[in-house]
Amino acid sequence: MSFGLALLVALVIDRWWGEPPLLVHPVVWMGRYLGWIGGLIAPRTALPSPNWQAFTAGALAWYGGAMLCGLAAWLLQSVVLKLHPVLAGLLLGLLLKPMLAWRMLRDEVAGVEQGLAESLDAGRRRLGRIVSREVMRLDASQVRESAIESLAENLNDSVVAPVFWFVVAGLPGAMVYRFCNTADAMWGYRGFRAGVHWEWAGKWAARADDVLSWIPARFTALLVAVAAGGISLARLRGDAHRTPSPNSGWPMSAMALALNVRLRKPGVYALNEGAPAPAAADTGKAIALSGGAILLLGGWAAVMLAALGWGRTW
Repeated sequence: MSFGLALLVALVIDRWWGEPPLLVHPVVWMGRYLGWIGGLIAPRTALPSPNWQAFTAGALAWYGGAMLCGLAAWLLQSVVLKLHPVLAGLLLGLLLKPMLAWRMLRDEVAGVEQGLAESLDAGRRRLGRIVSREVMRLDASQVRESAIESLAENLNDSVVAPVFWFVVAGLPGAMVYRFCNTADAMWGYRGFRAGVHWEWAGKWAARADDVLSWIPARFTALLVAVAAGGISLARLRGDAHRTPSPNSGWPMSAMALALNVRLRKPGVYALNEGAPAPAAADTGKAIALSGGAILLLGGWAAVMLAALGWGRTW
């Protein structure tokens, strides 16, 4: 009961109030840790490969952060679950909420479309808040494609995967996943970023995120497909492998096929190639489709938590 109530509370808080203040946001704390220790372990020059010293330092720093997050979440969950089940569910939901960020994601993607309605530069600036790629050379179509791609990819990273790992391993599972995903976002680069070389220092973080996101990314694609009323699974499998990432192609390809639009990163990949570029209305459709996928996710999680709850001994 407590875990099902916690998930409901987390989703309701996210829907109506959004993100907690930065001062008490666990993901912000994760980012500060990663930024601080990343500056210590990543070299500022491109050293010969393989750089096992940087790789080992990155792996140990990742493990240290993941263990701190997991231990803190386990201790908090253990204390909360000793309370009345209803109170435990409410408090656990408050702790789980920062691991989810659907409202923020929805608002940021909608903001890109609002920016494009104002001017191309305004759309580019809003897009730059949610993607790491260079945005000032993108045309309006590419800005919109990038926004929808980011929506699909982060539907997994910010909602589906944390809920999946919460169902599997409780609050520690959700918190360790968010740490892992944040580490990949900050360290998982080839070459230089922010003056340091991440090729080997960030390799463990990137591979760990690939592993922990493998099932959720495919599950996200399935949720989008069901919410859309069905898509070609053969096309989905074919397009999903076009992206460099082993996971992000799945939700992005599902979204492209569900909307019947082309999503592409010029010179890198094109998903649902041959379909028209997305129009302004497609951004709203993508947001609505993601909302439907989250409703399906909630139903799945409720069933799984009920089934697993009998034997849980958190």
